[in-house]
Amino acid sequence: MSDKNKEKDDKGLLESIKLIVSKEDKLKDQVESDRGLERYAKDLLLLMSLVKDYYQGNYRNIPYRTISAAVIGLLYVLNPIDLIPDFIPFIGHIDDALVLKFCLKRMEKDLSKYKKWKNEQTAANDKNTNKNMDSKEDKDSKAKGKEEKKSARKDKDSETDKKS
Repeated sequence: MSDKNKEKDDKGLLESIKLIVSKEDKLKDQVESDRGLERYAKDLLLLMSLVKDYYQGNYRNIPYRTISAAVIGLLYVLNPIDLIPDFIPFIGHIDDALVLKFCLKRMEKDLSKYKKWKNEQTAANDKNTNKNMDSKEDKDSKAKGKEEKKSARKDKDSETDKKS
C-alpha cells in the first residue's frame, strides 16, 4: 500500500472515529432502550471507550485492523439503515448483533489488552483522587484546629477581661 493510500485510509478512519465519538450519547441511549443488544451492552461501551481513547491519543497501542473493526462495528450499530431495519420488532437487531459479534471476535485479544490498560488507568486515577481528597481533608482538619485554638484563646481572653 502506498503512503498516499495509507494516509487517505487514516484520514477516513479518523473522520469515522470523530463521527462515532460525536454519537456516544446516542449509542448509550440505544443500548439502554433497545431489546436485542443488551447482551452486548458492556462490549459496546468498551468499544466506544476504546475508540474515544484512540481518537484522543490516550491509547494508541492497538493494530490498525482492530481499531478499524471497532469503528465498523460501531458505525453499523449506530446506522439505522442496515440489512434488517432496527424498527422491525424482535428481529431488527439480529444483523447488528451478528456484525458486532464478528467484530468482537476479530479483536478479542486487543480488546482484552485495552480493558486491562483501562482498568489500570481507572485504578491510578482513583488512587490520585483519594490522595487529593485525603490531602484536602488534612488541610481542612488543620484549618479547623487552628480556628478552634483561636476561638479558645478568645474565650480565655474574654474570661480574663471579665475577671478584671
